[in-house]
Amino acid sequence: MTDLNAVFQRFLTTPLDDLLGGQDVKPEEKLLALFRRCAAEVPAYRQFLAERGVSPEQVVDYAEYSRLPLMSKQDYMRAYPLAQRCFGGSLVGADRVAVSSGSTGQPTFWPRSAADELDVALRFEQVFKDSFAADRRTTLAVVCFALGNWVGGLFTTSCCWHLARKGYPIMVATPGNNKAEIFRVVRELAPQFEQTVLLGYPPFIKDVIDAGSAEGIVWSDFNPKLVFAGEVFSEEWRALVGERIGAERAEFDSASLYGTADGGVLGNETPLSIAIRRWLAGHPDEARAWFGESRLPTLVQYDPASRFFEVEADTLVVSGENSVPLVRYHIADKGGVIPYRQIWERLRAAGIESVTDLGLPSDFKPRELPFVFVFGRADFTVSYYGANIYPENVTVGLEQPELTGWLTGKFVLQVRENVAGDSELHVAVEVLPDVDPEHVDAGRVAESIKVQLLRLNSEFAHYTPVERQTPKVTLQRFADPEYFPAGVKHRYTRK
Repeated sequence: MTDLNAVFQRFLTTPLDDLLGGQDVKPEEKLLALFRRCAAEVPAYRQFLAERGVSPEQVVDYAEYSRLPLMSKQDYMRAYPLAQRCFGGSLVGADRVAVSSGSTGQPTFWPRSAADELDVALRFEQVFKDSFAADRRTTLAVVCFALGNWVGGLFTTSCCWHLARKGYPIMVATPGNNKAEIFRVVRELAPQFEQTVLLGYPPFIKDVIDAGSAEGIVWSDFNPKLVFAGEVFSEEWRALVGERIGAERAEFDSASLYGTADGGVLGNETPLSIAIRRWLAGHPDEARAWFGESRLPTLVQYDPASRFFEVEADTLVVSGENSVPLVRYHIADKGGVIPYRQIWERLRAAGIESVTDLGLPSDFKPRELPFVFVFGRADFTVSYYGANIYPENVTVGLEQPELTGWLTGKFVLQVRENVAGDSELHVAVEVLPDVDPEHVDAGRVAESIKVQLLRLNSEFAHYTPVERQTPKVTLQRFADPEYFPAGVKHRYTRK
């Protein structure tokens, strides 16, 4: 049984520098210890291994560990009862729970203990200390994620509370994704602090900034900082938002977290990773050489002693300790891993010799942690205001009796930015062969999709602002060559 008092005391009394990297134990040794504990104490994992003919006694080194079968949501999380996936086959010891929506709206529950949050709190501590200097500046942290059972809001709040308890001069306000409450908190409290941090999904934070400016809030008065999660965004978007809040140093005024409901926060942007990404944004040929695509992924650093990444077929696999422990869990995110030394080899090959060449101060000391890059979900979901939008949800909206006489049921789902930099949910919908798109009411189709998204997808209902919930629907002729080419396997989403 974990000594919770000792775990908390270590977090509260140990400097961040000494907590990062797990210097006392190599990551591979921690992985093997986690595996042995799971094989002995987690009934579902024992059964999972037995059904695949794996004998735990044969896993004696990392080479054997790396050949263990992958967990997935489908064949592990949904295949075994929740309690059986926990240590001891019981929920005892897990004192809180988060919920994520499944592809049909069926929720998945992720129990955890307060002690499980401390690894994640370190990711917040990295951002608040290394990027925002919140260890020596009074800071108002405004949590703008949706509150409730969904993972973002309360997890973020709890981690910020842990930092305050550790001695950071932070006050945590929790208006959630209620803009009126956010503005009230900012007007009343922000003037009393040296800086204000807004934490939320990127498109929602931009909505807050724009709407606040329209209501007379001068963001630059409050030395604002931004913490994002849940979306991949461009460096042009970061620059646009930074300009609107009066930010002067992009590498130190914002940071994105890479997190999932099942694994917590797995990595975080650092001033170094942002500087590298900004450089790559200006050198698209280098970016394509690095990542194999013309789009930029999220680039973060991670602590392998906390969350350990592997790559299988260009998708990420993660291991880490939770109330529901993850042992080679396939999180279906397209991405990869770059060791710290290798990233500097790539930079030097391109003529970057030091942090100053990336625009960072000469006295900046980067943490020598590895990097993970993430393009987003490798399946057919799209991410919109932090909610995973599934094609299955949209399909139901198009299958309503009043629409089936007009539509084939095929569509393409996409999130785009409009000219103002706001995220919009777009759905291109195919009409039947003998139907003229102009004779179909696109607004009626959009409303039907919205109704079903609200009904089926709790993340969409609680994360997405009301004014952004109605999708932009365009009606396309049957077999339109851009969206629905004949003879080609159809893809329901487009990145």
